[in-house]
Amino acid sequence: MRILLIEPFFTGSHKKWAEEFQQFSGHEIQILSLPGYHWKWRMHGAAVTLAQQALQLAKPDLILATDMLDVSTFAALTRKQWSDVPIAVYFHENQLTYPWSPADADVQLQRDNHYAFINYTSALVADKVFFNSQYHMHNFLSELPRLLKQFPDYNNLETIQQIEAKSAVLALGMNLKKFDPYILPVDEKAKLRDRAVVLWNHRWEYDKNPDTFFKALIEIAERGIDFRLVVLGEKLSKQPPIFEFAKEKLSDKILHFGYAESFEEYAKWVCKADVLPVTSTQDFFGGSVVEAMYCNVVPFLPKRLAYPEHLPESVHSTFFYEEEDFVNKLQRRIWDVKYLRIMNTQQYATKYHWSNLIANYDYEMKQITAK
Repeated sequence: MRILLIEPFFTGSHKKWAEEFQQFSGHEIQILSLPGYHWKWRMHGAAVTLAQQALQLAKPDLILATDMLDVSTFAALTRKQWSDVPIAVYFHENQLTYPWSPADADVQLQRDNHYAFINYTSALVADKVFFNSQYHMHNFLSELPRLLKQFPDYNNLETIQQIEAKSAVLALGMNLKKFDPYILPVDEKAKLRDRAVVLWNHRWEYDKNPDTFFKALIEIAERGIDFRLVVLGEKLSKQPPIFEFAKEKLSDKILHFGYAESFEEYAKWVCKADVLPVTSTQDFFGGSVVEAMYCNVVPFLPKRLAYPEHLPESVHSTFFYEEEDFVNKLQRRIWDVKYLRIMNTQQYATKYHWSNLIANYDYEMKQITAK
């Protein structure tokens, strides 16, 4: 089966997912994309540009678009030639519930709903709607009534049931086995005598809540608790000022602070870490958390967002914290590093490797064309 995978924001985790799906799938997948910047313009204009480009290609059996595409506009522009080609949408994130930066002028100007409405109409037009987690699907569907009730009349609330009926969860596929050469076996890691290594491996953005993360570490350091720190992740042109502040305040504890230029460098640093405290206010899946877990870095998670799906409920008390006890419990984790180093968290992450998901992906794609 020929699948045209359309990704208007071809960078980071979006790019990795598309290329790996192409690599592991039994279907023939062609990727049509645009560079991953100017996200607002991509949501407005990419449908026009990519519709023109798509029609120059061989007709596919299925179109699989991501949430950055205005599917209704794309479908309208290709309907004469491709009216019988089904369209599926994969939601990595959505603009209904993604926390906007308080510095974004569109929030003050009340223009932020437009992008949410594009996501809504894309889901409405699509033949199938996939979400990367159960949390994400529930989050999106639960927020649709609030979005539609803002408008003066003809709210079309009945369309929410239509979207729900064609929605499903398709967890993010990840090529986790790439980390295997860099992972220290648990029995060897347990013999290490150095300080606990704390990890940050997310984007340097406000929605990952770096203020809470770094302020907790600064407080723990001021209490006299020693540790080491590895800070990875994509550094954007504008990042929260806490990063520079923390770099100075925690300078004597830093092993690495900045973007890893290669996968090998990234993997080596992740695999050196012991604990991953997560403070994010938004995560529809949490790929960086799963990567760390696969490398036997112990996650320290808030019991919200998509994180509870990654771990069986029987071990939640070990890996989750209550917000008010974050600093004290993290301090105990850092202090008791021997306990961290005997944990096998990889066992909870392997379910997301492509080898365990690709059959379901390929089956779901085939089912759409069979209807």
